[in-house]
Amino acid sequence: MSNINWGIIGCGNVTELKSGPAFKKVADSDLIAVMRRDAEKAADYAKRHLVNQWYSDAEKLMDEAGINAVYIATPPSSHLKYALSALKKGLNVYVEKPVTRNAAEARAIAEAIKQSNSKLTVAHYRRAVPMFLAVKELIDTKKIGDIRTVQIRMWQSRKPALIADVETNWRVNPELSGGGYFHDLAPHQLDLMLYYFGEPEKYHGFSLNQSDSTTADDHVCGEILFKNKVVVNGSWCFNVAESLTTDTCEIVGTKGKITFPFFGNYINWKTDTEDKTITFKHPQHIQQPMIEKIVTYFKNEGPNPCSIEEAIVLMDIMDAFTIQD
Repeated sequence: MSNINWGIIGCGNVTELKSGPAFKKVADSDLIAVMRRDAEKAADYAKRHLVNQWYSDAEKLMDEAGINAVYIATPPSSHLKYALSALKKGLNVYVEKPVTRNAAEARAIAEAIKQSNSKLTVAHYRRAVPMFLAVKELIDTKKIGDIRTVQIRMWQSRKPALIADVETNWRVNPELSGGGYFHDLAPHQLDLMLYYFGEPEKYHGFSLNQSDSTTADDHVCGEILFKNKVVVNGSWCFNVAESLTTDTCEIVGTKGKITFPFFGNYINWKTDTEDKTITFKHPQHIQQPMIEKIVTYFKNEGPNPCSIEEAIVLMDIMDAFTIQD
């Protein structure tokens, strides 16, 4: 496979800048078709992004467009359906996070991959963003000694500024998203914990709907014990005053701590001898570094940057935090 010819299923907001244009900018990659159920919006997207083909039916795109890879950027409720269809048709797949609404659906994708010759990568793209790689280097080089605890705080108002403003707020419809804002934002954070600290030993948590402003839970708490004895505590609350919003991760070690936001552009670390902050300019298309790795993987020239097996672990953790017995 010398060139990866992409089709996008679900050319909505996330594809406008974060991902869509990157498919044309990465070497040996091209975006040749897009799909959206609203034909007018699909045609408009194709015209603006100089894409030759557009569809209002995903199956037709996969069957007729001449693609060999598909990017699934729809709400999570349809990830499983489209991924299974694409794998059955022999297409490689890049699927947005969260990979599915729950771990059971993710396992169904894993089983389909075993029966297919196709490849699949999950869009935990922060693994390839320079700022988060810099955090990993600080951890791996023991800049703050041995890691003891990590504190994640994601507190937002009922309409988080971090969330794209869309016509229908599907993110707080559990049938479409799997949960609430937690299911949209926490995958970025929890995946980085898995990327940084490896295999978890155990995890538990709970969720509740405090404000009753939607049908989705708006407050989630959870903790993870990793096999390397790192402890992660997380608090996600989406009903605080706007003046109290925060997006903070503190990684505390035996010699100091690292502080950074998941949706910001700086890292600070403090030790007994050093207090330093560095800022980053994120890539124009923030998924481009990940897409570069995916193209390499799809061409059999590199490893999978985020496998379905890794995504299943993440979904198991999210289920443990949000699905009550």
